Amino acid sequence: MSSALIGKPDLLTEIFRRDYRWLAERLRYRLGCRFNAEDVASESFLQLSTLSTLEGVREPRAMLTTIANRVLYEVSRRKALEKAYLQALASAPEHVHTSPEEQHLLLESLLAIDKALDGLSSKARQAFLYSQLDGMTYAQIAVKLGVSASMVRQYMTKALTQCYLVAAQS
Repeated sequence: MSSALIGKPDLLTEIFRRDYRWLAERLRYRLGCRFNAEDVASESFLQLSTLSTLEGVREPRAMLTTIANRVLYEVSRRKALEKAYLQALASAPEHVHTSPEEQHLLLESLLAIDKALDGLSSKARQAFLYSQLDGMTYAQIAVKLGVSASMVRQYMTKALTQCYLVAAQS
């Protein structure tokens, strides 16, 4: 076992003991809820623990703040997507409603798609969703987005490549 691996738990433990309460309190002030703050702080430390080396982190609190901000962003995106899904579900006819298990699986799939499409332009995301969810042709998408059909093909290529890359990482 390398000395870097031996030292990492000790350093992580030291950072946790010194900075967990600080981060949780900072987040509690920001979120207004101790429980949500502790969840975000815990997730932040979990992500910190996945870094290959902690010795290079000169300012652990700055790193934790950055990680916590990313976690908060992901949480807000998830909540917004969940809210949109639940609104769409509420407006669907009664016979279309799914079981809670199916709803959970569908929401998880939507979150995975959202994550996969992150970083694409809004038009590329829209083109992908129009194609995959609404079954629109490239020509129909082009009219809807005000671009050429060849541009839609480029958007789709980017989106599908992004999905492939995310799936390959999993």
